[in-house]
Amino acid sequence: MHQLHFFPSRTMALYVGRLFLVRSFAILFALVLILQTLDLLGESGKILAVAGNSDSDVWRYVGLRLPQIIETFLPFSVLLGTILTLITLNQNSEVIAMKASGMSAHQVLAPLFLAALLVAGVSFVFNERIVTRSNAALSVWQKVQYAQVPKDSGVRSNIWVRAGDDLINAQTVQTGGPAVELGKITIYERTQGVLSSILSADSARAVDGGWELTNAKRFLRRSGTLEPLGNIVAAKGVRPDQFTLAQVDGDELPFLQLQSAIADLEAAGRPVDALKGVLWHKISGPLSAILMPLLGAVAAFGLARSGKLFVRAILGMALGFAYFVADNFALAMGDLGAYSPFLAAWGPFILFALIGEMILIRTEE
Repeated sequence: MHQLHFFPSRTMALYVGRLFLVRSFAILFALVLILQTLDLLGESGKILAVAGNSDSDVWRYVGLRLPQIIETFLPFSVLLGTILTLITLNQNSEVIAMKASGMSAHQVLAPLFLAALLVAGVSFVFNERIVTRSNAALSVWQKVQYAQVPKDSGVRSNIWVRAGDDLINAQTVQTGGPAVELGKITIYERTQGVLSSILSADSARAVDGGWELTNAKRFLRRSGTLEPLGNIVAAKGVRPDQFTLAQVDGDELPFLQLQSAIADLEAAGRPVDALKGVLWHKISGPLSAILMPLLGAVAAFGLARSGKLFVRAILGMALGFAYFVADNFALAMGDLGAYSPFLAAWGPFILFALIGEMILIRTEE
């Protein structure tokens, strides 16, 4: 009957789960302390070199940087916590005792999966509520090299919009006033994907039915002639908000806000595949904690006295780090457009879940 229950012993589940959580968060604390100290050695000089900055600005940097380090190294800590927990259980012959009582390898690991699921949930909420805000604030501060952040002027530059087959480029987009104004606008008019003419103007403002272009000229590709048109209405059906959409950084927005921004950018004809990959990774990233007990399980089984426990621990770490390499590689391929957004975010997760399960079944079940 033991085989029919995922958690045959509540006491054993609590014992193993507590061991795993304590070790994982202890490793995370040590890693964060060391890495934040090393990071501060390089950045504190730059912060204090800016006139007007003081020790409080260094502590402000620590407050913004700390969540990023925690987000990055939490999965590593879970991996190392898993291996340390399983090695301890193996050395003390507790794994042998569990298996002798009729528990399968999956039942031995079940408390770790449950605890890892809890860690994944905490990680997701932490990323959504804290990390996204610190990413946005630190990015803006670093762009001005830790100086005082200037007030937003409401001017965007070099904005591209797609309207059907046509491509529209505005050198400047003024959003500070009551209406959106475009400066140095160029419309690349295409027929079935082939450039037919280029319409340019000094400025444009939104009117009913389109945009009023000032001092417009059209260059006809076939004839090579330039036609002065004066003030005309063009770009019909193009909304002002398509120009005011700022550059979106997926790491700086929570899941729902990023989903909404992707929908807006898609409606404006902007490329969004890379952002969709980031969106899916907001779920697959925290869930990677659940993979760690499976990848580190190789350290739990096999006799400790056989002398191969260290080799098994190294193999578990190698599997875990291979997952992180594959995950970053897939995201990079997604950014380049070589992988679809779903594959970029979920491909490594599914692949290593299958690899870990295969190793566990072949060696233990």
